[in-house]
Amino acid sequence: MIRIGAHMPIGGGFKRVPKETIEIGGNAFQIFPHNPRQWKAGFPKEDDVLEFRNRIKKYNIETDSMLSHSGYLINIASPKEDNWKKSLDLLIKEMEICSILGIKYLNIHPGSHLGAGEDKGIKKIVKALNIALESEKNTFILLENVAQKGGNIGYKIEHLKFIIDKVKQPERLGITIDTCHAWDAGYDIVNKLDEFLDKIDKLIGLEKLKFIHLNDSKNELGSNKDRHENIGKGVIGEEGLRKFLTHEIILTKPWILETPGDNEIHKQDISKVKEIIGVI
Repeated sequence: MIRIGAHMPIGGGFKRVPKETIEIGGNAFQIFPHNPRQWKAGFPKEDDVLEFRNRIKKYNIETDSMLSHSGYLINIASPKEDNWKKSLDLLIKEMEICSILGIKYLNIHPGSHLGAGEDKGIKKIVKALNIALESEKNTFILLENVAQKGGNIGYKIEHLKFIIDKVKQPERLGITIDTCHAWDAGYDIVNKLDEFLDKIDKLIGLEKLKFIHLNDSKNELGSNKDRHENIGKGVIGEEGLRKFLTHEIILTKPWILETPGDNEIHKQDISKVKEIIGVI
């Protein structure tokens, strides 16, 4: 059975997420642990946490099918010390929220070096992760691949390897592969998928690939634009996604949609994915 879902809204409480996940045809989900556009993050209310956890059990959503996504403001690669410290503090708070909710994995973008250079950016990331992983003991961090723009670190699989190799607790790190980001960064995940997966396996290990962010792309291969599109409506397209999704390795990973639109649109996208791979 495939594991599929979407990024879900949390307005009104986390407790809404499990039921709405099932309603859109999913059995996996991703959420923000707080308002992603704010530095301030509060802990969830006790009754909300209890109901969220109860509904996770009620709807049989597996631990390895739940993902939290870090807020937009965090940049642990920043050369600006004040911004780096604020980012680190918020990252630790997010990890604590994940632990309270019972969500094992927190997905982060490695960050931008803002012109300071990739080596310096990676060192800042490693420093932050070492502190965060020592501070909060339960949450696993997943590094997401990104498109090459704005000083981003993580557009090459090698970047993710360097970070994992340098942290003191590599066993608590994994990766998420975003199909749109990989495509826009120049990885042909359609015609050279085996080559792409072999690269991940040799550099990091496929066992560390925990989630797929399943998005079509508005742009051509190697565009470095990072603009998600709904399933089958982008340049990767239905046939390209079919080749990707039916690979024996990809079929074993949970797929999280971050396509444009609300729950109703995500329901249509999930239905389209199932149609593409022939599970309906």
